Amino acid sequence: MSSDLLRLYGTNEREPENRIFTAGDLNVAFQDGNLRTLRFRGHEVLRGVSFLVRDKDWGTCSAEISGLDVQESGERFDIAYTARFKAPSGAHLDCTITISGTATAVTFAADCVSDADFETARAGFVVLHPVIGVSGQPVDVRHGDGRVERAQWPDRIEPWQPFKDISAITHRVAPGISAVTEFVGDIFEMEDQRNWTDGSYKTYVRPLALPWPYLVSKDQPFSQKVAVEIQAADDAVPATGTSDVITVQLAPTARRFPEIGVGLRPECLAQELAAVDTLRTIGARHLIAHFDPDAGHGIAALKGYADIAEKSGLKVTLELAVPCRRPLAEEMAGFAALVRDAGLILETLFVCPSVDRQSTPPGSIWPECPPLEHVYAAARAAFPGVRLGGGMMSYFTELNRKRVPGDLVDYVSHCTNPIVHAADDLSVMQTFEALRSVVSSTRAIYGEKPYRIGPSTLAMRQNPYGSATKENSAGARIPMANIDPRHNGAFGAAWTLAYAATVVGAGLEVLTLSTLAGSFGLVAGEGEATAQGALRPLAHVLESLGALTGQDVYSVETSRPNAVLGLASTERLLMANITAEMQRVALPALPLAVSLIGGEALPVSEQVIVPPYGCVEVVL
Repeated sequence: MSSDLLRLYGTNEREPENRIFTAGDLNVAFQDGNLRTLRFRGHEVLRGVSFLVRDKDWGTCSAEISGLDVQESGERFDIAYTARFKAPSGAHLDCTITISGTATAVTFAADCVSDADFETARAGFVVLHPVIGVSGQPVDVRHGDGRVERAQWPDRIEPWQPFKDISAITHRVAPGISAVTEFVGDIFEMEDQRNWTDGSYKTYVRPLALPWPYLVSKDQPFSQKVAVEIQAADDAVPATGTSDVITVQLAPTARRFPEIGVGLRPECLAQELAAVDTLRTIGARHLIAHFDPDAGHGIAALKGYADIAEKSGLKVTLELAVPCRRPLAEEMAGFAALVRDAGLILETLFVCPSVDRQSTPPGSIWPECPPLEHVYAAARAAFPGVRLGGGMMSYFTELNRKRVPGDLVDYVSHCTNPIVHAADDLSVMQTFEALRSVVSSTRAIYGEKPYRIGPSTLAMRQNPYGSATKENSAGARIPMANIDPRHNGAFGAAWTLAYAATVVGAGLEVLTLSTLAGSFGLVAGEGEATAQGALRPLAHVLESLGALTGQDVYSVETSRPNAVLGLASTERLLMANITAEMQRVALPALPLAVSLIGGEALPVSEQVIVPPYGCVEVVL
């Protein structure tokens, strides 16, 4: 069992157990002291209700739970416990939690007090509404003054909060079923969490326009509560069951498969030089070379990139974080001289002011930065004949909030990261529900402007929301971590293929889903399920994707996209199982061959069994 966990997740650590509580037609999962997937008659009402505490850098403070007491019958359940949250400073926030549920209602209350001044970016309730079946639909929002706003859930991703000063939300769950969610004890507002590829709309405590981090003062108690009431007509129909067999439909598109890029980082140059042949193995076409003068990167890094480019023959994009501390013409000319002295030949230059890598929430004051028009003009003057890219070195969130002038660049680019807010397995795989909205929203903003994504990886390369990413030497599942062990296992391979399946329809130029070496890379290190120096499972997925570069894209619709996602060309169908359960898939026709990507051949049949987090290649 231990070896299976390591193979699947890159770690022997198990996720906390879910405990399902049921009261009549209502059921909800209880995990780590919080509620997940609240359903009524099988319909998802809420994706989660959590009492969360963030540290000053928006990292999650884990809770030490004690005194858990559970009472349940067929028509009611009651849960009580004490949660102690510890700040990096050593202060403790102690909360008495009570949760109760009946056949039509759930209440979650917290009474808290700190034993010392507790510095936090947020301490309080977070409620997640699902996206699927909700986006674009009507919603009633009751504000603090009692006024009811009749509106719609955002369809395109908005950079600002769609609703503020919320005391209650009433939304349609399914025909004949609605839910009223009330918020008590503080000022709540909502953000469209699809900005960060979370598959939810998030209602949270304390407006972002207020200063953060802030102090929860010693011995100053506070209380909050969330109450959900289900209203259902007698003839409201339960959710239909899902078939054991997943069906697949293919249809041609006007898109072609993008080139596969691979990221390079100065701290990994020695490992990258040793792994250059891997670039040829996976069919990569492009190198994304990261260069940050503020991190001490200099001509040594550029010479290393030039060496890798010469050995691989691949095109190079220099991903340049511009300090903007000297006159721009002078600064850019200095970078151009360094590139020339290093012998590095660029195909494209991607520029982003260094300050723009940090997030500026709505309502906050934007940091000082030269106009992007001036940054781009200086870059073009210093690098004549080199295609220029603009956008964000960080995430779509930042691009959505500060939209670059697309007419002044040759392409736009951004990254995404699936562990900004939550890092459990289910939340990570639910990010694809939002990722499709990210690419459609980008296309809505920039039209058919050439578009690139990446490097996007499971682990966080940089933290736009705090001073640093979270150290994770223990290999746990934690948000904003600089290392994610699942990158090394089958989970990482399935995530990589599902990511590509979600975005290829956007007509990308380049898609980058890894670096070459290191914890974001393609080559296994010590202590992994894969032998040290061999290719990690996601490298085999990238090899299959690289073989499709330039071919026509076929859209792939599965009957259960929350379980299996896929992409296809005229001759190949690639599918990823994004669940921990075996999935049976009915193919559109009898294939010529079927195999696990990076593994053995499977029997040729019109149905294929895809193992947990398995990736399958079908020859049509």
